[in-house]
Formats: sequence, structure tokens, C-alpha cells
Amino acid sequence: MAGQNAHFYRPAEGTGLPHDPFNAIIGPRPIGWVATQDRDGVRNLAPYSFFNGFNYRPPIIGFSSIGWKDTVANVDATGEFVWNLATRDLAAQMNETAATLPADQDEFERGGLTPVPSAVVSAPRVLESPVNFECRLTQLTRLQDVGGTALDTWLVLGEVVAVHIDRDHLVDGVYQTAAAHPILRAGGPADYAEIGPAAMFSMVRPA
Repeated sequence: MAGQNAHFYRPAEGTGLPHDPFNAIIGPRPIGWVATQDRDGVRNLAPYSFFNGFNYRPPIIGFSSIGWKDTVANVDATGEFVWNLATRDLAAQMNETAATLPADQDEFERGGLTPVPSAVVSAPRVLESPVNFECRLTQLTRLQDVGGTALDTWLVLGEVVAVHIDRDHLVDGVYQTAAAHPILRAGGPADYAEIGPAAMFSMVRPA
């Protein structure tokens, strides 16, 4: 318990710590590994550390981008994107796609990844990833602080309109999360976590 031994701060006044602990406290988080393409067909692939699911039926996922980056510009222009599951085997390649490149350079090529056509949307998906969600934009919102000041942060929400799952990760029709060894973003500038079978446990929700 934090109790009387708690370190207290108001974020607007600084943390009083060498590093802001916010990311570490709300971690680990699934990685938003998002593929898009612009209207000219130029591909883009980038990971986002603020990503999650926000609705079940219909399935809606979302990510936020600090700054109006190529990914957001492409989603705004085309209304489409593809989320790709980042796994331990793909960690180094995913990290390569985080590099800041000119808009006309292909992160698929930089990461040594294979773009393949999607079934419904025009944006490509990552062949090597065991799960892909094809999405259509539902909302693109600029965030603001409590005082109403607009921030240079953009929240992208999209409805999942098509799903690709590697059958090796389905057992009796149930998706096995740990089998894919997904990686998640943790705190600090370079920390990640991995989900494997040893990390799993079950609890039944009370009636």
C-alpha cells in the first residue's frame, strides 16, 4: 500500500522523479502496430504504445498518436488501417518500423516484412504477424486537456471489419493468447514485456 509512504505529485507541476512513471504504471500495454497507405499507394507501418480495444460488438480498437504523423494522415485520407499483432519473434522487426523515415520510404522494407493485400480494406497487412485486424475509421479526435486546450495528440478509433488469425493459435475454436507470445510496451524508453504460458491464470467472475 502507498499510504503515508506514497510519493505524491501533480503532473502539471512535474513528477519530482528522474523519469515520468506514467507509462510504467499503466503498462504493459498491447502495441498498436498499424499499417496504412496513402492515396497514392505508398505504404506505412508504425508501432504505437497507446493502443487497446474499446468495444466488443461491433469490435472497435484505437490508438493515439503524439503528433500528426504519417499513419494518422493516411487514416484521415483513406479511412482505413490494419492492426498487426507484435510478437516476441517479430520484436526486432517491429522496432525497426519505429524509425522516423520520410513519408515516401517503406517501413515494411526497413523491417524486412512482407506486405500482403487485405480482404476488405486497401491498406496492407503484415504477413508474418499471426493476427491482423482490418479496420475502418469511426472517429478521429484531437485530445484536449481539462482546460479545453487542444493537444498535439490524436485518438484514432476504428471498427474491425475483417480478422485474420493463424490457425496454429486456435485450439477447439478458442484463441490462445499466450501461444503467440505477444509483446507489450512497458515503462521507460526501451522496456517491453512478453506474455507466455507461465504468465496466464484464470478467475471466474462472481455472479
